[in-house]
Amino acid sequence: MNWGTKIVLGMAAFMLFIISMVVYMFKTHGNDALVEDDYYEKGIHYDKEYDAKSNTLNDDAAPVIKISKSQIILQLKDEADYQLTLMRPSEAKKDMSSKGKTIGDAHLIIIDATHMDKGLWSLKLAWRSNGKDYLFVKEITI
Repeated sequence: MNWGTKIVLGMAAFMLFIISMVVYMFKTHGNDALVEDDYYEKGIHYDKEYDAKSNTLNDDAAPVIKISKSQIILQLKDEADYQLTLMRPSEAKKDMSSKGKTIGDAHLIIIDATHMDKGLWSLKLAWRSNGKDYLFVKEITI
């Protein structure tokens, strides 16, 4: 085998590598949890999100979080309508969201954690109570 054949085989192997990387990137497109579909919409409404986070800090309204093997329990100060999002950084397909009202006089939100993967989750809880919007974001480990 002469040097010309080796160069052609090397170029072919490199092109095959590049093509396989392109196919892999297109295949995994959309599974990235770091990219949001409504990025620009969230940017426009950032002031509302900032005000809700400020209300949580100023009113000392951060929820109490208790994590066990089978449940995640969030306790709020007052009765509220909430929207909860649990995002898995490693796989966007496993993200969960729910809406509802707090339960009982203790103002609880109970999430079944038996079917959730172990590891890091991003918790985002938005709620409205006493005419104010609140937002709480935290990384939790299950």
